[in-house]
Amino acid sequence: MARAPFNVLVLPHRAHDGVHEFAVFSRADVEMWQFIAGGGEDGEDAAQAARREAFEEGGIESRSGWIALDSRASIPRTAYPTAPWPESVFVIPEFCFAVDIGDFDIRLSEEHERFEWLLYEAARERLTWDSNRIALWELRERLG
Repeated sequence: MARAPFNVLVLPHRAHDGVHEFAVFSRADVEMWQFIAGGGEDGEDAAQAARREAFEEGGIESRSGWIALDSRASIPRTAYPTAPWPESVFVIPEFCFAVDIGDFDIRLSEEHERFEWLLYEAARERLTWDSNRIALWELRERLG
């Protein structure tokens, strides 16, 4: 399938002993920490792409516990120089989702070298991108 002109961000989380933890991933190809992220494919909507990316990058199977977040980011087209989009596409939206994975064990793809379960402040400090920190803040607020 061809790359669709949008991205998704997926925040895996769980409650451990009544405290919320967030899975933050270290990429294998470049030094950065982020949540699961990826592009949509033609024919997918953002929610479908989020579930697929969660499965591909973390082994997270579709299940209940998904939240569509209000957080959005814009990514410049130049971040995707080989994308097959028309010249009129200058930015693509990034849609954010969270999934409570409970006691499920994350299985990393080759895209990430490791992940860590972190409390909010530690996750916020570790993340590379502001868009990830904003989505994390929103999720924390929603979880109470």
